[in-house]
Amino acid sequence: MTELEIDRRKVLKAGGATVMIAVAGCLGDDDDDVDDDAPEEVADHMSDANQYDGVEDMTGQDSVTIDNGTNSPDYAFEPAAIQVDPGTEVTWEWVSDGHSVEHVDGPGDFDSGIENEGHTFSHTFDEEGIVLYQCGPHASIGHLGAVVVE
Repeated sequence: MTELEIDRRKVLKAGGATVMIAVAGCLGDDDDDVDDDAPEEVADHMSDANQYDGVEDMTGQDSVTIDNGTNSPDYAFEPAAIQVDPGTEVTWEWVSDGHSVEHVDGPGDFDSGIENEGHTFSHTFDEEGIVLYQCGPHASIGHLGAVVVE
């Protein structure tokens, strides 16, 4: 065998191993479906959301706080999706500059406007349903959120 044939075989073996690893990753557990129990509206809205790790149960609390502007480089809500009881006050707290909280769909209507670090904005969710919201300036890059009220 010539040196060229040996190098060619090494390249082919390495390429084959890479393909096998990629295929195995596709066949494994799909981390994009982090919450199979989430309502379809939430799953659809949050499919491209940063830091979405399912719907966090925050029922039983009179008020909850969501950080606005987390993640590097500051394009996420934390937690991204929550479940609360009717009558719960949700307060968003800005942890970086240039973000908003804007109602997209569902009961209620709210819009904080674009604010900076240290600002807070509150909304009380009185009506049952699914409320989808976003950061207006950064929605297209995954700054999305959801509140399930039931």
